Amino acid sequence: MASKFERFASAGKGNGLRATHDIHAGELLYTAEPLAYCVSNTCAKYFCHSCFSRRETLLRCSQCKVARYCDVTCQKQAWSDHKRECKCLRSLHPRIPTDSVRLAARIIFRLLSPSQTSPGLCSLEEHESHLCDMREERREGLSQLSSMLQLYIQQEVPNIMQELPAVDPLSLLAKLTCNCFTVSDGELQEIGVGLYPSMSLLNHDCRPSCVMLFEGETLHLRAARDMRPAEELTISYIGSLAPTRDRQTQLEEQYHFTCQCQRCTTADMDPMMLCGEEEAWTPLREAIPRLENLQTHDWEELLQECSSLLAPMGGAVPAVPDGNVYRLRVTDLALDACINLAQWDRALAYGTITLEPYRQYYPDPHPAHAIQLMRVAKLQHFLVHLGDGSVQGAYDIMKVTHGNQHPLTSDLIRRLEECRAELDRA
Repeated sequence: MASKFERFASAGKGNGLRATHDIHAGELLYTAEPLAYCVSNTCAKYFCHSCFSRRETLLRCSQCKVARYCDVTCQKQAWSDHKRECKCLRSLHPRIPTDSVRLAARIIFRLLSPSQTSPGLCSLEEHESHLCDMREERREGLSQLSSMLQLYIQQEVPNIMQELPAVDPLSLLAKLTCNCFTVSDGELQEIGVGLYPSMSLLNHDCRPSCVMLFEGETLHLRAARDMRPAEELTISYIGSLAPTRDRQTQLEEQYHFTCQCQRCTTADMDPMMLCGEEEAWTPLREAIPRLENLQTHDWEELLQECSSLLAPMGGAVPAVPDGNVYRLRVTDLALDACINLAQWDRALAYGTITLEPYRQYYPDPHPAHAIQLMRVAKLQHFLVHLGDGSVQGAYDIMKVTHGNQHPLTSDLIRRLEECRAELDRA
């Protein structure tokens, strides 16, 4: 694939990537394999630790009892990465290190085998740790993780400073907090974490020009809109469904910069995101962390709490509009709960409510908008609500964000054909 972008010094941002040719929306710009990756602990029982496929049953490593694989083929393919890790996991059993510690260990093992690494646009050594920018509390937390990392790899790398003098465990973990990516499936559900050094050159924008999708551990960078030569390629480091103050706080705490993008400087979406009376939407905002925690273990309670929060309040307190981002998040959580509890009619009702706010918040093609439309389309199809609007809308976005060859896009094309056939018969 001929490169249509180059590395450059981006004013006020350090390094960045910019277009060298005309780029069209949906164009695949880059495909990258990780320097290292691992399945998240929360997903470890459900996804293959080699290819990241979800399986009902997985073969478990007979030695460490942690790693799981589709079959013997996946296990053999993973052995070069898992061999050293396996001994380390056994040494800590039954404890399992955090995702960041396991990823850092895998990077160290990879660096000890230089033949397994290949040069790219940016090396690990060039990444910033931002240790000097961190609050003391966060540095202390990383220091504790550094101690855990050294304990974890002790059997394989008893003296890391001697074997890899350029790698300081604390600095490595700090670099990962700023530069690793959450690896997700096509429906944006988290699977694991990975480090893709060249893609760390991409700077942030709250209305980005590019989107990232993963197939297994492979990263695909696509253009979300047309771009001209010299235009910077950007991605969003965080979820964009948040008001300016919330986005900037998250960016400053995790990535150590103040965003100066157009969306932040104009705060143009804030009036809609924070619509309604603050007195009315504050309980929604405060409830979200608790509700998100319920996602991991109690769908019944989650749905009950969401339903209560979304119900008309009555009295002197006015209702919160559907476009308010905190109400929208609670509605999304209610939708998730209904789907997991097989309450399809309620799920469709909640999903339909979200479509107009999603359309307004994502003016450019975005995977999150496509996935939301696809979820509603699946519910409509299952409940025999004739019509192809949601399917067509999802496909129009997904062909840009995922590409026509992605399995989800192929599934949408099939559903679109089925919907049209049903309409013809009606």
